[in-house]
Amino acid sequence: MNNTALKLLFVVMDWNKLKVVSKVFDKEKIPFHFVSKGKGTASSEILDLLGIGSSEKAVFLCLEQAGMVPFLIKEVRKKLGVHSVGAGIAFTVPLSGINNLILKLFKEPDPSTGLETANNQAENTKEGVTVSTEIRNDVIITIINQGYSDEFMTVAREAGATGGTVINARGLDHQKTVKFFGVSVQDEKEIILILTSRERKLPIMQAVSKAYGITTEAEGLVFSLPVDKVMGLNAQVE
Repeated sequence: MNNTALKLLFVVMDWNKLKVVSKVFDKEKIPFHFVSKGKGTASSEILDLLGIGSSEKAVFLCLEQAGMVPFLIKEVRKKLGVHSVGAGIAFTVPLSGINNLILKLFKEPDPSTGLETANNQAENTKEGVTVSTEIRNDVIITIINQGYSDEFMTVAREAGATGGTVINARGLDHQKTVKFFGVSVQDEKEIILILTSRERKLPIMQAVSKAYGITTEAEGLVFSLPVDKVMGLNAQVE
C-alpha cells in the first residue's frame, strides 16, 4: 500500500499564538492533530525571526495528506497576518506505514467507479503546489533524563546545531530493557528536537551521543528522521 501521500507535520511556534493553528485545523476539519508545550533554545536573531528562539513553544503534530500541507501553512500565515514575525516554523516527515483504519479516513471516492481510492497525487493541492521529495534536512530527536537539556544544547551547538525545542515527557520503561542496557530509567524525561541540514546531522549526533548517550547519566536515546519540506510561518520568510 502506497502511504507516500501522508505526512507527519510538525509545527513549532510561540505558545501565545497557539489558537491560530488550532482554529485553522478545526476549520479545515483536520482529524489527527495534537499539541504539547515545549521550550525553545535558540538565541540568534534569524532563529528568533523564525519563531524558534528561547521562549515557551507550542509543538503541533498533525497527520495529513502531503497536498494539503501547503494550503494549511498558507492559511496559518494569513491568520497570523502582521503578527507573523516570530511566528514559527513547520516541517514534514514522510511515513513508511500506518494503520489501515486511519488510512481510510484520507481516501476519496473515485467518481468513475464509486470506490474509495487513496489520494497519492501530491501535486493536486488547493494551491497547486508540488511537494518535493528531495531530502535535504533531518530532525534529530533525543530523549534524555530531565535536567540535561541546557548542557546538551551547548554540545549540540558546538557541533553545528543552530537551535532546538525541548518537550517535557515521562518515560515508561520495561524491566528487561533496563536490565539489557544496564541503566536505570528515570520517569521524568526531556525530548529535544533539532532541525538541521543533512550535512550537519552526523557530527551533531556523534557529539551528543558521546556526551549524553545511553551509557551516561543523561541516558540519552538519539535518532533522526528525514525531513522532506521546511516552511516558515512568517509569510516573508521562505
